[in-house]
Amino acid sequence: MSRPISSRLIGAVGGLIGLISGCATLSDGTSSRLDLVQSRGELLCGVSGKIPGFSFLSPEGRYAGLDVDICKAMAAAFVGDSAKVQYRPLTAPERFTALRSGEIDLLSRNTTHTLSRDAAGGNGLSFAPTVFHDGQGLMVSVGSGVRSMADLSGKAICVGSGTTTEQNLNDAFAAQGLPYTPIKYQDLNQVVGGYLQGRCAAMTSDRSQLASARSGFKDPQQHVILEDRLSKEPLAPAVVGGDQRMADATNWVVYALIEAEERGITQANLDDVLERAVADPSQAALRRFLGVDGGLGAKLGLPDDFVVQVIRATGNYGEIYNRHLGPGSAVTIPRGPNRLGGEGGLMISPPFT
Repeated sequence: MSRPISSRLIGAVGGLIGLISGCATLSDGTSSRLDLVQSRGELLCGVSGKIPGFSFLSPEGRYAGLDVDICKAMAAAFVGDSAKVQYRPLTAPERFTALRSGEIDLLSRNTTHTLSRDAAGGNGLSFAPTVFHDGQGLMVSVGSGVRSMADLSGKAICVGSGTTTEQNLNDAFAAQGLPYTPIKYQDLNQVVGGYLQGRCAAMTSDRSQLASARSGFKDPQQHVILEDRLSKEPLAPAVVGGDQRMADATNWVVYALIEAEERGITQANLDDVLERAVADPSQAALRRFLGVDGGLGAKLGLPDDFVVQVIRATGNYGEIYNRHLGPGSAVTIPRGPNRLGGEGGLMISPPFT
């Protein structure tokens, strides 16, 4: 039986008011995922878990890598403890759904910042600053005789589905009029498996992922990454769009890592630098950065000393990079564009004022 018209009208109006109120709450900045993270006391962070150097589950059952340290830095800033992270391993097709559905608070999974992913008419994400400047490449076996992309004309190429990698591959080959057959897989491990089983003449992914995958091969020296660069891939963490406070907090944690390296502040010297800042009122910029003179953290909904918590947990950006991708790491990738701006790279932080 239907309700009386007046009752249905009141219910509809009430629902509309609720909807408007919900929208107003989001737009006026009074409700944020950041509040949920802080009340929960734990960050839910989406990662790959299968990419050495970026996010990888060790035999001891611990996640490690550059993307993992970004999660730790965020947890240190948001809840004051870098260990308060639940890692959720996600495939490429799963990652955006997990973010939109609230399964995770933050996506730190070698994700390329693009217009379609950023725009409200696309995936509607808010990307943090780039944490790794990359580019898509192609890897082949040394004995294949392939020396360039042109040599792959008419051949099969293993690629991950549901990624910008798949689109870039198609765009690059179409632009040069080269036919090819894509062999699609759900994640990088499957792509690697198909490649090593000889199902394709080449595999494609970000050059960093190719180097990471090659490091685990039985004979890494028997595989070469071609010089051809198919795209630019600025990899960045992301949160759900429309949440200004969560986006701001995420952005400035990344900037804090970069600024700390610019200032030469490391895990090892942090306490000494902090002590000097406290003792010297003339160091205004440094005191603001470290939260000695308060105010900046509060603007983000974070403690004023959030930068100190972040550096103490992970070190600066350069330390994170060298730990997982530097010369002494299992996956060595020259910093190149990921050097600081003053050293010829692209990593730079806006002022903390």
